[in-house]
Amino acid sequence: MNRRAFLLSATAPVLLAACAPTVQMAGTPGMDFIGPRFEDEVFVTFDGARLGLTRWTPDGTARAVVVALHGMNDYANAFHFAAPVWAEAGIVTYAFDQRGFGRSPARGVWGGEALMTEDLRTCVDVVRRLHPDLPITVVGESMGGAVAISAFTSQRPPLAHRLALLAPAVWGWSSQPLPYKTALWFTAHLAGETVIRPPRWVTDRVQPSDNQEELIAMGRDRLMIWGARNDTLFGLVDLMESAWAGVGRLQVPTGYFYGANDEIIPREPSLQAARRLKPSDRSALYAEGWHLLIRDRQRERVIADVQSFILDPEAPFPSEPPIIPGAPTRRNAPAV
Repeated sequence: MNRRAFLLSATAPVLLAACAPTVQMAGTPGMDFIGPRFEDEVFVTFDGARLGLTRWTPDGTARAVVVALHGMNDYANAFHFAAPVWAEAGIVTYAFDQRGFGRSPARGVWGGEALMTEDLRTCVDVVRRLHPDLPITVVGESMGGAVAISAFTSQRPPLAHRLALLAPAVWGWSSQPLPYKTALWFTAHLAGETVIRPPRWVTDRVQPSDNQEELIAMGRDRLMIWGARNDTLFGLVDLMESAWAGVGRLQVPTGYFYGANDEIIPREPSLQAARRLKPSDRSALYAEGWHLLIRDRQRERVIADVQSFILDPEAPFPSEPPIIPGAPTRRNAPAV
C-alpha cells in the first residue's frame, strides 16, 4: 500500500464520523416551564418541546384510554377513522405528532430513538394523571409500533397496561438486503441531509393501502411528509432493528395485528417478530389487510378487534381472524 492509500484508509473513518447522521437533541426548558401537560392541540413534553396533539373523547363515561403513535411521515391524523369509533365505546384517544413530523418542530429531521421513547413515556405519565383509574393502551402503527416496542423494552418502560401493534416497523438491519443497508450507511454519513423521494414507478407499484380515496386525501394533506432525508432513513432502520429484536422482551399484554397484503413492512421479518410473542399475547392476520390496517377498506374489522383488545385483552376478537403463522399466541376462537 502506498503512502497516499494508507493515509486515505486511516482518515476515512474519521471523515465519516465527522459526517454522522443528524439527530434531534433534547431542548432545555425555560424558566417558566411548569412541566409536561396537554394544551388545546399541543403536547408539551419533558424538555418543553411543543408537539402536535389530537384527542378524541367519548360523550359519556370513559372506560379506557389510548395513547396513539403514528407511522413514518404521518401524524396524529392516522387515527381519524379508528378513534371516533373507539370514542363511541367509551375510549379516550390521545394521538401526538412525534418529533420531526406533522405539527411538531424540526419537520423531516429524525427525532432519535431516545427522544421519541421518552416522549412516549412522558405522554403516558400525563395521561395517568388525567385518568388515574382507567387502563391505558399504547397503540402504535408502523414506525409508532417500533417506538413503542423500544420504549416498553427499555429500562424505564411506560407505565401503560397493554400494547397494540399495527403492522409494526420491524424491517431492521438484520432483514435488509446487503446492497440496501450498505448504500444507506454511506449516504446517511456522506449526504445525510439529502431528501430521497421515491420515483413514480415505485409509488405506483408499492401501495400502503387499498383505500384509494384515503391515499388521495393523504397526498393532499400538507401535514404529511413525502420523501425522507438519508439520515432519517438510517435512524428509522436502527429503530426497526431494535423493535425486531425486542418483541420477545415485551412484558405487557400485547396484540400484534398484520395484513397479508402489506407491501411496506415485509412478511418475513414481521413473522419473525410475531414468533417472539408470549403465548398469552394475541395476534391477528387479515387476508384483505394492507399496511394501513385502520385506513384500509376492511378497516372496520381491525378497528373492532383492536377496540376489543383495548377494553379486554382476554376477550375473543369479534372478526375471528386467524393468528399470525408461527406466532405462539392463543387462537382467536369465537365467543361462547
